[in-house]
Amino acid sequence: MADRRRINGPVGTTVAPIFEDDVAQESKEAPKSTRSRAPNAIRKMYLKTGVTPSASGSAYLEIETSAKGPVSGLKLTCTVHGPRSLPKSTPFSPHMILSAHVKYAPFATQQRRGYIRDQTERDLGTQLETALRGAIIADRWPKSGVDIIISIIEGDQDRATSKSQGDETWDMMNALSGCVTVASAALADAGIDCVDTVAAGVAALVQDGSADSSPTIVVDPIPSEHEKVLGACCIAYLPTRDEITNLWFKGNLPASEMDLYNQLVDRGIEASRSANQVLVECLGETIGGAASGQVS
Repeated sequence: MADRRRINGPVGTTVAPIFEDDVAQESKEAPKSTRSRAPNAIRKMYLKTGVTPSASGSAYLEIETSAKGPVSGLKLTCTVHGPRSLPKSTPFSPHMILSAHVKYAPFATQQRRGYIRDQTERDLGTQLETALRGAIIADRWPKSGVDIIISIIEGDQDRATSKSQGDETWDMMNALSGCVTVASAALADAGIDCVDTVAAGVAALVQDGSADSSPTIVVDPIPSEHEKVLGACCIAYLPTRDEITNLWFKGNLPASEMDLYNQLVDRGIEASRSANQVLVECLGETIGGAASGQVS
C-alpha cells in the first residue's frame, strides 16, 4: 500500500532550468520604440465588470501593449466590499468611510515587489481614495464602510529599462489613472450611488530629439517612447459636473510658466474624457445585458 502522505518525485530524470545571466541580459541593447499614436490619442482599453462574483462589485481593466518595443501593458483587477456596518466600537460617522488599498503583484514590474505594501503603493492608495471620495454620495450610508482593493497584475513598465533611469515615477501616473477608472466601474457594479462616473487621464510634457528642440505635450505617455519626460499630471475628472476630484503632478517645471501647467491640465481632462467613454460603454452593456436577461 502506497504512502499517501509522501510526495513522490517524477519517474524520469529532470534537468534544472538554467537562466540567462542578468548582467549579460542588461548589456544587450533593446530596440528603441517610438510613439505611433497621435499626441492626443490614448491606447485601447478593455473594461469588464462582474469578474468576481463573491464581491459586492468588481471590474477588470486592460490597456493594450505598445505596438513596438518590449513594453508591457497595464492589467488591473478591482473588488469592492460593502457598504457594511462598522464595528460597534467605532465612533459614529454621519457618512460612509472609504478605504482604498492598492497592491502590485510580485511579478507586476521588472523589480520584484514584496508582499508588504511599500511607499509607492501607499501613495497610490491615498490618491485613489481622494479621487473617489469626490464622486461617492457618502451621506446615504451613515456608520458604514466600503473597502476598495485593487491588484495590479501587470504594471505598464518597460522590461528592458532599468529602474535606475527613473521610469517608475511616470509609470505610477498611468497606474493611478487605471486604478481610478477600474474602481469607478467596480463601484457602479456594486450599486453604490455616485454623483457621476469618475475616470482619470494622464498628460505629460516630453522632449524628443536634441536638447534644443521644443517639448511637446502628449496624453497616455509611455516613457520608453520618448527621450525625456519633463513632467506629468494625472487628473480624475467628472465629465457631467465638469469637476476635478484629484490632480497629481510630478516633474521639474518652472513655476513662472503657468501656460504649460494649464495645457497639461487641459490635455489630462481630454484623456480622462476618452477613458470615461469606455467606462460608460462598459456600464451600458452591463445594464443592457441584465435588462435583456430579466425580460427573457
